[in-house]
Amino acid sequence: MKADQESKIRVGLPVPFIRSLRSNEGTPMKGMTLTLGQRLADQLRRSQSGEAWHGPSLEEILEGVTAKQAAAHPIAGGPSIWELVLHIAVWQKHILDRIERGGMAEIPDELDWPKVGATTDAAWKSALAELKKINDDLARTVEKLDDAKLHAKVRGKDYDFHFMLEGMVQHNLYHAGQIALLKKVKSSM
Repeated sequence: MKADQESKIRVGLPVPFIRSLRSNEGTPMKGMTLTLGQRLADQLRRSQSGEAWHGPSLEEILEGVTAKQAAAHPIAGGPSIWELVLHIAVWQKHILDRIERGGMAEIPDELDWPKVGATTDAAWKSALAELKKINDDLARTVEKLDDAKLHAKVRGKDYDFHFMLEGMVQHNLYHAGQIALLKKVKSSM
């Protein structure tokens, strides 16, 4: 089988939803072939907005979290929900930069975990909107990537863009789990 055929995935019912490639009725188009880039973009969107296999997405977990709750540090020495949101957004921006411009190999420590500024409701809503925007931008870029780019080595790394993007989905969900636990810790106090 050719490399470009190997990276295509057949999708048919009962796959729940392929948000970026729906028919007018809102259901996946039976028998549609997705490229690897489209499939990775779908996974990025699911990690952010929902319909994920594992459970709730970032948006679903963050629903109803107030600025005060987001800024709290219920576990001494641990990050706040807000800090996790900013961290996830930084990494998605970094991955987008790596794809589009070759980007820096590593994120400097001072940028990896940005400081939370004002802890107002408006600032919290802005942080959530920025997280959604960067996820949307990244997914739109990824769905257009061809196999050659996805299988190309990331500058300064020993892995390819495909591996890196799977890691980005995993990173989103890892921190989503932390946020879910922080919500439970806070609500039990």
